[in-house]
Amino acid sequence: MTRRKHDDGEVPGTTTPPRHVSSAARGPEAQLEETVRPRTFDEYVGQRAVVDNVKVFVEAARLRGQALDHMLFCGPPGLGKTTLAVVIASALGAPLRQIAAPTIEHKGILAAILTSLKDGDVLFIDEIHRLSPVVEETLYPAMEDYRIDLVLNEGPGAQPITLQLGRFTLLGATTRTGLLTGPLRSRFRHVARLDYYAQDELSAIITRSARLLHIPIDDDGAREIGRRSRGTPRVANHLLKAVRDFAEVEGEGVIDRRIADYALGRLGVDEAGLDEMDRRLLEAIIKKFDGGPVGIESIAAAVAEERDTLEEVYEPYLLQEGFVQRTPRGRIATRRAYEHLKLPFQGGKGQGELF
Repeated sequence: MTRRKHDDGEVPGTTTPPRHVSSAARGPEAQLEETVRPRTFDEYVGQRAVVDNVKVFVEAARLRGQALDHMLFCGPPGLGKTTLAVVIASALGAPLRQIAAPTIEHKGILAAILTSLKDGDVLFIDEIHRLSPVVEETLYPAMEDYRIDLVLNEGPGAQPITLQLGRFTLLGATTRTGLLTGPLRSRFRHVARLDYYAQDELSAIITRSARLLHIPIDDDGAREIGRRSRGTPRVANHLLKAVRDFAEVEGEGVIDRRIADYALGRLGVDEAGLDEMDRRLLEAIIKKFDGGPVGIESIAAAVAEERDTLEEVYEPYLLQEGFVQRTPRGRIATRRAYEHLKLPFQGGKGQGELF
C-alpha cells in the first residue's frame, strides 16, 4: 500500500518511535525499556506460536495492500504486548499511535484520535478492558465499518453526523481478558494469549539486553537472573539493571552466578522468583486464614494492597507456578507454598471440606 510522506521522509501523524524521543524527557526506566525493546520479528524472543501466526497475517496484509485485521493480545503485564505492537507496525511500515484506555475519558477524545488516522495506520490501545461503555460502543462501528457516529449540539438543534475513517488497524492489549465485554472481544479478528517465558528464553533476553546496554555478563549470570525473573521479560530487564549496580559497586564489574545470587538475595528475590509481597501473600493465606479458602478482598486487606494489584501483578505467577489455587470458595495455598516457606503442611481447615 502507498504510504504518504513529507518531503523529509516522515509519515504525517506518526507518533515518534520511542528510540527517537529525548532520553532526558523519558526518564531512566523508559530509556532502559526502549533501548532493549525489539524492533523486528527476528529480534523478538519467545511466544513463537503467536509470533509465527502474526508474521503470516502481516505478510498477507502487505501482499494484498490492505490494512491488517484488528488483533487483541492478552496476558499478564510485562510479557511483550506493547513490544509486539511496535514490531507489527514496523513490519507494516506503518505509523503507530499508542494510548492507554483510561486516558480516553469520553467519545470526543476517541473521535479526535480516530479521525486523525489514515489508511494503514496502526492504533494500539493498552488495557483496553478499561474503556468506558460509551467509548467502547463508539468504537464498534469504527472497527467494523470504519466510520464514527457523532451528534453535534444538544436538544432540539442536535444534528447526527457520520464521519468516514481511514482503514486503520486496532491492536488491543489487556491483562484482564475476563473483563472484556463480548461485543468488543468479538470484533477482533485474531485473539492471542501471551504466556510466561521459559528460562532459556529469559536468559537469551538478558544476554541480548546486556549486550545492548554494554553490561559484562557470563552465561551463568544470565541463567541465574532468568531463573528468578517470574517468566517475565520486563522483570528480567529490571533485575539485570539492579544486579549490574551490585556488580559495579560490590563486585568486579562482571555479572556472574555468584554476584547475581548475592544481589538478588539482597533484593529479596528468592530462587523461585518470589519477592517480599509474594511471600507476604502466601503467608497471609496460610497463617491468617488457615491455608484458605479465602476471598481476594480479605487477602488484600491482610497484606494492605489493592485487589487489582494482587489479581493483575502477583496472583497470575503464583497460580502459574502452583503456589495458589482458585476454588469457588476462594484462594487456597498449595502444598508447594508450604514447602517453599518451610512451613508444615496441614491442609487448612477449609481445604478439608473441599476435597
